[in-house]
Amino acid sequence: MNRTDRLYALVEELRAIAPRPRSARWLADRFEVSARTIERDIGALQQSGVPIYAEPGRTGGYCLDKAHTLPPVNLTPGEAVAMALALKHLDGTPFRTEAASALRKLVAAMHHDDAAAAQDLAARVHVLGKSSPPPIPREVAHALAAGRVLRIGYGDRQGAVTRREVEPLGYVGKPTHWYLIAWCRLRGEIRAFRTDRITSVTVTAEVPPLRLLRREDLDIPYGVVEQLSLAG
Repeated sequence: MNRTDRLYALVEELRAIAPRPRSARWLADRFEVSARTIERDIGALQQSGVPIYAEPGRTGGYCLDKAHTLPPVNLTPGEAVAMALALKHLDGTPFRTEAASALRKLVAAMHHDDAAAAQDLAARVHVLGKSSPPPIPREVAHALAAGRVLRIGYGDRQGAVTRREVEPLGYVGKPTHWYLIAWCRLRGEIRAFRTDRITSVTVTAEVPPLRLLRREDLDIPYGVVEQLSLAG
């Protein structure tokens, strides 16, 4: 099990028994690593904002805040597979990783028989071909959440690369490409950077000044830009 999978599994293990604790030794035996490795993993999860706290005493250990646990989720096997199929359309978008993580959490919270039926149904669904846009560099995909100035290499149509510092403001997606909308310090204005032309990315420690992304900044001549809504 790689570290990313282990971190996810640690949260799920603590969520399943919350508010009871699990000791570092118990978790180390469960995941076949050292107790020191578990302590480092717990520290990394705490730094990322997961509400895990240590309960002292002989019967103590690590606990997950009850507010972080999920209520029972009654997804049907068909609904779970439909969500997995919808993820295919998120390939190459800034939120593919987060969507996959959300689906894993939902499936983990399903009743065991429903989860098994969903796995069986998913194994019978096949997708021919791949028409999604190219993947976005991880640092670019997390640019808005990170809230930091990026130092990028950017290639033009002829392949000439320039080095720029940019302040991320948003994303625009097309069927074939995604764009990072950012204030370009080199040009002194808002620019759209096609993500597959970003050749290198460095996340700096600098927090950019607040800039508003106005609708007129997205006045793209070849299509209508619609804002994403969580209301469906």
